[in-house]
Amino acid sequence: MYNKAQIIGHLGADPEVRHTQNDTPVTTLSVATSERWKDENGEIQQKTQWHRVVAWGRTAEIAGEYLKKGSLAMFEGPIEYRKWEDKEGNEQVSAEIKALNIRLLEKAAN
Repeated sequence: MYNKAQIIGHLGADPEVRHTQNDTPVTTLSVATSERWKDENGEIQQKTQWHRVVAWGRTAEIAGEYLKKGSLAMFEGPIEYRKWEDKEGNEQVSAEIKALNIRLLEKAAN
């Protein structure tokens, strides 16, 4: 069995960097991927998907230091699912990519 996602996209916001109680860095990223195609009328259509990406440890520190809103990067890692209860007591589920590898795809701003 194999669980690995690989996406290339732009950040929709600056990375959110925080630390756990054990001082482990955690960075949350919102990443957009898009596909374009021509419809039957020859009009260009676009569909954008948003992905939640989470990085831990040194990878989280690097993401927080080098990425910013609009950055283009590749994210690689397993898809993980989290369950929680909302304020009304309803069970919610979300999927996120646990980034084990991040590759910047553009020059870092000086």
